[in-house]
Amino acid sequence: MSVRIITGDALTALRLLPDESVHCVVTDPPYAQTSLAWDRWPTGWLEQVRRVLQPSGSMWVFGNLRMFMDRVSEFDEWALAQDVIWEKHNGSNPFADRFRRVHEQAAHFYRSDSRWSAVYKNPLFTNDATARAVRRKNRPQQWGHIEASSYQSEDGGQRMMRSVLFCRSDHGTAEHPTQKPLATVLPLIEYSCPPGGTVLDPFLGSGTVGIACQRLTRDCIGIEINPEYAEIARRRIESDAGLFVQVAAE
Repeated sequence: MSVRIITGDALTALRLLPDESVHCVVTDPPYAQTSLAWDRWPTGWLEQVRRVLQPSGSMWVFGNLRMFMDRVSEFDEWALAQDVIWEKHNGSNPFADRFRRVHEQAAHFYRSDSRWSAVYKNPLFTNDATARAVRRKNRPQQWGHIEASSYQSEDGGQRMMRSVLFCRSDHGTAEHPTQKPLATVLPLIEYSCPPGGTVLDPFLGSGTVGIACQRLTRDCIGIEINPEYAEIARRRIESDAGLFVQVAAE
């Protein structure tokens, strides 16, 4: 398995990647929700990502609802499959008149010229089911008919992983202002990228996606515009996986 870090502008670096060369995209782009200099949405990156993604591939994008609504027209060539929620143990809110925000979303997209049935997926399960919750009714009318089945094992055991992922943030240890904990990206990669496949992260930050790829035996291509964060990512990945990470300018 290998990790390749490209230091440079995401849009420029993406143009250098071959068509349909990656199996999955997992990324945390700038949300463009603050006045910070680095928090700027790079218009055009979704078009380039779609070009390099295989027809059977898919893309997870972290964000919040405002971000997705502000950029909805840029997702025209994508079909939304589902979303998951990362529930944090803490949160922050600059407003005194709104709910305390303790979650972020990761939206799952695939190419609009592909069919969902052809998109690679590996449903995940957890071992915390109880002996209950057997479904004995039809699906809602808009879903069509489905035979009786169980949401959870009748004798306990496995059940499909829930769409809310609770894990502690990296508060106090993060080396990047928006660093995601490893537990938020591991299931997304395992679900969406075949073993031995390649994951692309156009906004690598401090390298969490690269670490997750190595733990799951997937290759990774990461793009990071800030050389300091690219170096942090290299160090973190090499320290975790004990391998050499290739770093090159765009």
